[in-house]
Amino acid sequence: MIVSSEFTPTEMMTIAASRALTNDDVCFVGIGAPSAACNVARLTHAPDITLIYESGTIGTRPDVLPLSIGDGELCDTAQFTVSVPEMFRYWLQGGRITTGFLGGAQIDRFANLNTTVVGEYDHPKVRLPGGGGAPEIASNCGQIFITMALTNRGFVDHLDFITSMGHGEGGDHRARLGMKTKGPSRVITDLCILEPDPVTKELTVVSIHQGVSRKQIQDNCGWPIKFATDLIETPAPTDTELLVLRDINARTKKAHEAA
Repeated sequence: MIVSSEFTPTEMMTIAASRALTNDDVCFVGIGAPSAACNVARLTHAPDITLIYESGTIGTRPDVLPLSIGDGELCDTAQFTVSVPEMFRYWLQGGRITTGFLGGAQIDRFANLNTTVVGEYDHPKVRLPGGGGAPEIASNCGQIFITMALTNRGFVDHLDFITSMGHGEGGDHRARLGMKTKGPSRVITDLCILEPDPVTKELTVVSIHQGVSRKQIQDNCGWPIKFATDLIETPAPTDTELLVLRDINARTKKAHEAA
């Protein structure tokens, strides 16, 4: 029997992220941690959520987590599949997606994401996978949730390249650029949950996971991180949430090992 006090930081992050979703969401799902969180939500408290992947699969209900947006599991379990141009032009740019779930290699204090390069663009220290559809997702979904482990390498004071717009320079920067969507409204990490300040849009810790100290969070962030005055402790995962997450991870591992 699972004891709900026994869980890993990654499990806490995934489950905390899943709780942000509701039955009414139409969610554009990223591969990796976002996909795990969205499918835990579907298998627990939000069975009617509509999950959409970049390859054009709509209403997908995978039995195992996909390796990529081109994984056949997504098309096999979707209500229907459309072309990628239709996905982006009609569904995404048409304002029909309530929530986008993204991850990234780096993030700054205003929730801008970098998945392109570290260092100078022409002579980078690290060449990252690139943006794919993330820039359009960040701009056109009603709101954005981000899942990333909190580390000094990932949470940086300055981005060498902004792949996906968060809140830009802060404040009303999105509105000044003509963007009508909310942008990042929550960043879920393995140590805490952050939300943008209502005015400045700087990411602020609003919830700390069980057993985590403020110093741990400060030591793992590349800027002087701020804490909300009404800070709370993130509720621990329930037995049901852990069972569902571990079950889908076990099925995924078995399926991919057999491939």
